[in-house]
Amino acid sequence: MKDESPTKQVREYVVRKYIEPGRRRRDVTVRIVAGEVHRELGLNNRFPTVCNALSARKFLEENRLVLEKREGPPKGMGARVTFTYRLLDKDAPASGEPAQPSLMSLRGIGKEIFESVGGGEAFIRREREHFYDADEDV
Repeated sequence: MKDESPTKQVREYVVRKYIEPGRRRRDVTVRIVAGEVHRELGLNNRFPTVCNALSARKFLEENRLVLEKREGPPKGMGARVTFTYRLLDKDAPASGEPAQPSLMSLRGIGKEIFESVGGGEAFIRREREHFYDADEDV
């Protein structure tokens, strides 16, 4: 682990010490204090490295996390900075947004309905034929 960058050390340590145990316990959220990580790794005045590593998009996406809250001093790079993450399911999108079906996943969604009325073209033709009839009833 000595040859790795401090950022990578922080990420791997946090995943091993906090994220994975939280998932095993089926926690919804995990809370991490930058100062604790800094002290446990024996880093020498590297609070910005810890804070940046724990808030990076790469870290969040790779570990299926949403950063719910970041609390601490105004500069946001000290020992008291606290990160609260929501642990996403393995199938949930990493951004935390609900999954949106792609356009291709909707292909064929009305196939059975249109078949029951004689096909899509026949349905549209009948609707067009009666379109102006509906206006006369008003």
